[in-house]
Amino acid sequence: MESVEGCMSRKYFGTDGIRGTVNTAPMTADIAMRVGMAAGRIFRRGDHRHRVVIGKDTRLSGYMLEPALTAGFTATGMDAIMVGPMPTPAVAMLTRSLRADLGVMISASHNPHHDNGIKLFGPDGYKLSDIVEIDIERLMDNGLDEGLVAPSDLGRASRLADAEGRYIEFAKATVPAGLTLDGVKVVIDCSNGAAYKVAPTVLWELGADVVRIGVDPDGFNINDGCGSTAPERMAKAVVEHGADLGIALDGDADRLILADETGRIVDGDQLMALIADNWHTRGLLKGGGLVATSMSNLGLERFLAGRGLSLARTDVGDRYVVEHMRSHGFNLGGEQSGHIVMSDYSTTGDGLIAALQILACIVTSGNAASHVTRCFEKVPQLLKSVRFSVENPLEHDRIQAAIEQGKMRLGNHGRLVIRKSGTEPLVRVMAEGDDADLVAHVVHDICQVVEAAA
Repeated sequence: MESVEGCMSRKYFGTDGIRGTVNTAPMTADIAMRVGMAAGRIFRRGDHRHRVVIGKDTRLSGYMLEPALTAGFTATGMDAIMVGPMPTPAVAMLTRSLRADLGVMISASHNPHHDNGIKLFGPDGYKLSDIVEIDIERLMDNGLDEGLVAPSDLGRASRLADAEGRYIEFAKATVPAGLTLDGVKVVIDCSNGAAYKVAPTVLWELGADVVRIGVDPDGFNINDGCGSTAPERMAKAVVEHGADLGIALDGDADRLILADETGRIVDGDQLMALIADNWHTRGLLKGGGLVATSMSNLGLERFLAGRGLSLARTDVGDRYVVEHMRSHGFNLGGEQSGHIVMSDYSTTGDGLIAALQILACIVTSGNAASHVTRCFEKVPQLLKSVRFSVENPLEHDRIQAAIEQGKMRLGNHGRLVIRKSGTEPLVRVMAEGDDADLVAHVVHDICQVVEAAA
């Protein structure tokens, strides 16, 4: 059974880059420029012409943060290549494809429009390690002037005209050879976010009959009642249009939630189970299982064990999943929320490519999505969040005592995970076990104590 997760204390970076409310620290133009200057200085290695790829989602604030980052990078002699609204995994792919020294995605993922964020990728397309992020933070607050180049060595800024086409062809190439989506009707909800152009195009070019929703961004409506955090709209559209499958992406398209032809929601745990089972049967699965976080359902673990496969658990955050995959030889991992990482294709979660793998499983099986995507029965699980305003709320003695009591009540037939969110001032309380009533009582009792103390 798992206990409270720890995290490294950092000033700007959380579990998924830097994130916050726009025009409030740390999400200001000044800090964005300092990120560019610090990261540019660290990643200027060698005597070649250095370059950074900068992508963004559809938030209005992207127009503020993009030029601020560009100013920072060009001040250190880096050429900035801007690709406009593109999925996070597309930015990671383009960073590698263009042999760039660094990649940047401006996005707050599933958060509302008034938030934004900055995610950084190294030249290999992987998110930066904690150690590198701490080095960037140190430079942001100390000695930036030392990294500025002479006027004649300033970087240049340009836009990559064919960025969308490059990613579209890359995504299509991940589908098994000869497979088409002819005769398959798909609802795609792009959350009015970064994939609003590329995702429907990929599905249509592969032969699908595509019903598009969440493809009219206005700078404010990203994740607003749509996408993977509000999949009910997509699920309803599946039933209304008689579609075979529904796909809901989040604002930066690095995760997805599905709905089968009946409108039943399918989360990341079920999707990982399906892909793992399919790849294992085909001899494609590496590492003897998959990697997920402490939040994944116990039913997934039992399903994999029944097939002789393992489930390795990490702290919450897709980059921790990726780090474990890389160090232990896995090629599949992800999160219950729908981040699914398939390292044979991508260095980070990719909602569209994961959806294509699921569609391939459905088409080749000849069965309906409701049959293919229901791999296991979930163990009763409950997750609640409590907002806090004090520092280190989980160190409070009363909360620690409540957690220990909850663990004792669940015993060996359940799990308890208590953690601070890496992106919001929230304490997440999750419990699961075979007794649904006991799980509910344990979560309720701990939340009451956290609310009183925090």
